[in-house]
Amino acid sequence: MTPLVLLAAGGTGGHLFPAEALAAVLDARGLMVDLATDERAAHFAGAFPAREVHVLPADTVRGRSPVALARTGLALASGLVRGLALMRELKPAAVVGFGGYPTLPPLLAASLMGVPTVIHESNGVMGRANRLLAGRVSAIATGFPDLLKANPALAAKAVCTGNPLRPAALAAARVPYDAPVAGGPLRLLVFGGSQGARVMSDVVPEAIAQLPPEIRARLTVTQQAREEDLPRVRTTYDVLGLKSELAPFFEDLPARMARAHLVISRSGAGTVAELAAIGRPSILVPLPHALDQDQAANARALADIGGALALRQVEFDAGRLAGELMRFADAPDTLTQMAERARSAGVLDAAERLADLVQHLAGGGTAATFQGPRS
Repeated sequence: MTPLVLLAAGGTGGHLFPAEALAAVLDARGLMVDLATDERAAHFAGAFPAREVHVLPADTVRGRSPVALARTGLALASGLVRGLALMRELKPAAVVGFGGYPTLPPLLAASLMGVPTVIHESNGVMGRANRLLAGRVSAIATGFPDLLKANPALAAKAVCTGNPLRPAALAAARVPYDAPVAGGPLRLLVFGGSQGARVMSDVVPEAIAQLPPEIRARLTVTQQAREEDLPRVRTTYDVLGLKSELAPFFEDLPARMARAHLVISRSGAGTVAELAAIGRPSILVPLPHALDQDQAANARALADIGGALALRQVEFDAGRLAGELMRFADAPDTLTQMAERARSAGVLDAAERLADLVQHLAGGGTAATFQGPRS
């Protein structure tokens, strides 16, 4: 009988993209894959390479009031009951979670029933849902090395696989960096994700307006902006005579990363993993109010090796950005060096590494006996 692996992910592309990458590898190896998620993410999963999608009740902790906590607890308890039934029905060989509260019911159910379990932590700090699960699961896969070095008990079952990349990112990683030259064109890609595009619309156009005309004439800007911000950003660029392409969303973002000389963005785990794999220099502005400060940790991972410039949002103003753009325009070799350093942190086979770990556990192995890379 063909083994079944149940993947649990939900909420955002940051959770679904690495799950999708693992699903493609497991499917290519002849395993069956199902996806467990919540209602919020189920409509994003239409193209997910799963035999079946199972929707389980789940909720995020949205407040500390008794009513909010009771609502969340009830949803998670209901999800756990459904998860236990799902384990009995599917009899999976392993269950793999990718963070977010939708992973709690299936992972808890699997651990209670003795099914091998893995959580994948894509960020530079462990998220809340994964922290709740870490002590119960069979293994912890990490996107960054040394994530759990301060906790020996968890580090003993940690394996650094890297962050699985979607096929579009792997294709973009094959595109060599088009090194900029002094006085030549400079292509900027600007995006911020669903929670962070506004600051880019506020700061980047004003910074470009402050550049000397001879530098501005070299720029081409591709920028993601919220629908309500598009008119003012477009007006600014039109007045400046800037070559630009604006949209609320780009389906082919990895390919656009590959064409860019410099990326300005937030620092979600998926973004940082793709910047490293593709090997592109960046200015990273972590989301400032994230509870776990995960984006700040992600940005440091690239900044510490010289592959990115990390700026706190309070530092990210038009004057500072204009100064950095002028510095890069005057010394384009700096961008080439940053691209090379970013690329040195890329893990192109992360999905294969994670699949190796999952199959090892499904076959009765443990994290301690896994022969792949350690965290």
